[in-house]
Amino acid sequence: MTVYGRTHYSPPGLRQHRNVNLVVLPTLRGKYTDTSVHTFLSVLHAMFLRFDVLLICNAANSIYAFLPRILGTPVVVNVDGIERLRSKWNRLGKGYYRISERLSVWLPNAMVTDARVIQRYYKEEYNADSIFIPYGAITERPEGRSTLQALGLSSGEYFLYVSRLEPENNAHLVVRAFEKVRTSKRLLLVGDAPYAADYIRELQRTSDPRIQFPGAIYGKGYRELLAHAYCYIHATEVGGTHPALIEAMGLGNVVVANGTPENEEVLGEAGVLYGKNSQDDLVRLLQDVADFPEKYAGLKQSAVTRARTYYSWDDVVSRYEQLFETLVSRSSTTGR
Repeated sequence: MTVYGRTHYSPPGLRQHRNVNLVVLPTLRGKYTDTSVHTFLSVLHAMFLRFDVLLICNAANSIYAFLPRILGTPVVVNVDGIERLRSKWNRLGKGYYRISERLSVWLPNAMVTDARVIQRYYKEEYNADSIFIPYGAITERPEGRSTLQALGLSSGEYFLYVSRLEPENNAHLVVRAFEKVRTSKRLLLVGDAPYAADYIRELQRTSDPRIQFPGAIYGKGYRELLAHAYCYIHATEVGGTHPALIEAMGLGNVVVANGTPENEEVLGEAGVLYGKNSQDDLVRLLQDVADFPEKYAGLKQSAVTRARTYYSWDDVVSRYEQLFETLVSRSSTTGR
């Protein structure tokens, strides 16, 4: 197995991790070029290594699926969410994503959707079938609290929000809502966005000393924060299955989530939803969670159970393996 990474996201010198090869390639950094340029270079590189099958992520990259197919290599595209709905894209960007959705239907050998809501969208919009494979969650709690200590936090004494700090992920709504919640607990907003500096500066203008912005935190530190949060707030309104949401569930959080169909699908009865993008409803729920922890305590185990049942990494990997084996077998039969 080989994974393609970008130079500015990959640790220098790392070329293998847990028996997976890593190929690090450059890109042209920019909101409209970062992903597409890197994927183009990666696909060109991969074509001549003659892999058994390629997995391309994000509908915007579907345009490159035809290249390896010229050489007979099967290609799978995981389309992610309905990206054209993101406010960060201008009219040209939204139009490109609309075209890319159709290319996702036409060009790869198979299309993967990570939420039933997205699967239904492609069926209703394009009459296209897709394979549903969600993300997975790790449910083993991490050891240590070094990240909490570095941030001056105590276990169970902070609300946690994790996402790219972009408008459609509603960090601004969470900040404004929390400013009205009467609690001594803190709010930690973890994340960053290289193309949203103005938006992030506006968020950081809050005068509430309880609200902290530590930036992006990954790996063990990120999992520590999830494992020791008092409550996890998930405010996204665009996308399919969000990894941060199921990871928060897997580590036993009380989850308060934006009432979108995608979030409702993932969370089920294992958390609470506020009215879509409703600041007042979010304030009400956060205040209730802060004042009556015993009322919501049962949701913690429900969240872990749901994550283990529906979002097991073993199950996710098995589904991908079955899909890849089917495509490779079909390719061999037709004489690659």
